[in-house]
Amino acid sequence: MSERYLWDGTGEPDAEIAHLEELLRPLGLPAAAVPARKKAWMPLAAAAAVLVALAGWQVRVAAPPETRWETAQGFVHAGQVLRAGAEEVQLDAAEVGRVSLQPGAEAAVLESKPGQERLGLRVGTMRALIWAPAREFVVETPAATAVDLGCQYTLTVDRTGDGLLEVETGWVSFEHQGRESFIPAGARCRTRRVGGPGTPYFADAPAALERALNEFDERGGGLEQALSSARGRDALSLWHLLPRTAGERRAAVYRRLAQLVALPKEATEERILASDARALEQCWNALGLDSAAWWRSWQRPW
Repeated sequence: MSERYLWDGTGEPDAEIAHLEELLRPLGLPAAAVPARKKAWMPLAAAAAVLVALAGWQVRVAAPPETRWETAQGFVHAGQVLRAGAEEVQLDAAEVGRVSLQPGAEAAVLESKPGQERLGLRVGTMRALIWAPAREFVVETPAATAVDLGCQYTLTVDRTGDGLLEVETGWVSFEHQGRESFIPAGARCRTRRVGGPGTPYFADAPAALERALNEFDERGGGLEQALSSARGRDALSLWHLLPRTAGERRAAVYRRLAQLVALPKEATEERILASDARALEQCWNALGLDSAAWWRSWQRPW
């Protein structure tokens, strides 16, 4: 091809350039109408036309699928962000449960399929009443995953991403990067973006115990105060402290737990200090709550 053809139209055109000119002719740009020196831009114009066509194709991509969750406005799509204004927004799924986003809350349905429902709570408060089988409904927060074990609960996330979970009936497991807290009815648990799920405690726990547990979860202090202020009912909190301490501190937790609860003789201090999982489960079973075998049987990776 003569290079002059690109500038003044003289010489033999390259086959590709001739083809591009043919494509552009329906747009009102015949070769004769193109001023000199502008033919060099024709390949770019053709490329732009291709991009426009591709953009039009992308616009026609199907919308995200509908989920099983429904609001007063209709079914929610996967990934759709829901924001509650001055009034609460209620989501219902016949086979799963009911979730109420309180005013100011922001959430999204992240995943919805048989056997697995995943919501994300970005900020604000939601109330959940779930009747689906255990561990099929989870809520992601910036600081932990709330895994339903068949219950009714309230979950709040503040602007920093920290959260508070309060269980009314049943159980909820709070999980983050291998750290777990098991919260029964009547108990609460905080979670922090730095550190994950904290130590659960009953709503009627002594104020001194609650302060001490917050101190422990945030900075590692307050252990002595937590042990001295714990009642028999607060063995729930002490049990969670066992795997979160070591050495003499763990031994102190174990001894105080043994004062509050009749531990099985197999669950010795030596085995607890050695992080024996079986001994830890035996201590749990002595609390008078559901057995460890029950909630372990529902475990699945999220």
